[in-house]
Amino acid sequence: MSQHVPVKRVTAPEITARKGGEPIVSLTSYHAHTAAIADKYVDFLLVGDSLGMVMHGFESTLPVPLELMILHGRAVMRGAKRALVVVDMPFGSYEESPAQAFRNAAMVMKETQCGAIKLEGGKRMAETIRFLSERGIPVMAHIGLTPQSINVLGGFKAQGREQAQWAALEQDARLVSDAGAFAVVLEAIAEPLARRITAAVPIPTIGIGAGAGCDGQILVMEDMLGLSPRVPKFVKEFGRVGAAIESAIRGYAEEVRAGTFPASEHVYTMKDPAPDPDSVSLPADSAGARASKKPKTTST
Repeated sequence: MSQHVPVKRVTAPEITARKGGEPIVSLTSYHAHTAAIADKYVDFLLVGDSLGMVMHGFESTLPVPLELMILHGRAVMRGAKRALVVVDMPFGSYEESPAQAFRNAAMVMKETQCGAIKLEGGKRMAETIRFLSERGIPVMAHIGLTPQSINVLGGFKAQGREQAQWAALEQDARLVSDAGAFAVVLEAIAEPLARRITAAVPIPTIGIGAGAGCDGQILVMEDMLGLSPRVPKFVKEFGRVGAAIESAIRGYAEEVRAGTFPASEHVYTMKDPAPDPDSVSLPADSAGARASKKPKTTST
């Protein structure tokens, strides 16, 4: 009798050990089906709070509640069997204090069984990252363009394009690394600065709009598939899935209206000889029901 041996899932320490080696591949994922497809090719999947914009139509990530992250985290965990799954901590779920962050991060990990969480912020979040790491919660940091801070940043703006900004961003990277983050996302950071940070910190840098000098790359899956109506400058569309979906839906609508779908190959046939429809009598109750629907006449 054969025994089922589960596939070993990638862990946070294994991602850290990839520093300076083969580039780390990552994508966002929000549901089981895409997670199962991507699982064959990526090292980790991020259940990003970008799901608020991509899947739920929010204008930013700010309205996303913790419960929504847990719901989608569970789905991705059901689909992915090998890749490390990292779940974003949404706005308002960790900034108040290290204790609040631990309480909510522990809930996310318990409810989803994910392998790590991600939170935004550099220097200001170093204490929280240390607090979580020391208590058994692997943390991926995120600096540069932090979408949860767009109201402070003044929008989705690239960071580090002026040298005056470099020192603060380098300090952010160094402090989250020293605090125990197992990797750090560099989002929309000028390429020379991202390369400099990558060389300076001992943990992997995961670039999104930060150039090829990072230790790995991540993109929003819907962006790189060509499903998003607008994408940032740093996105390459590796597919045209949106156009393919529209073509398929258009074809379906045309065939339904033309009466060509469903065709004979799409219907179920009888197992015994089919009766002549004209010879089939309705049950008495059906006949009565039909009779009762005859229009009533009224006298004037």
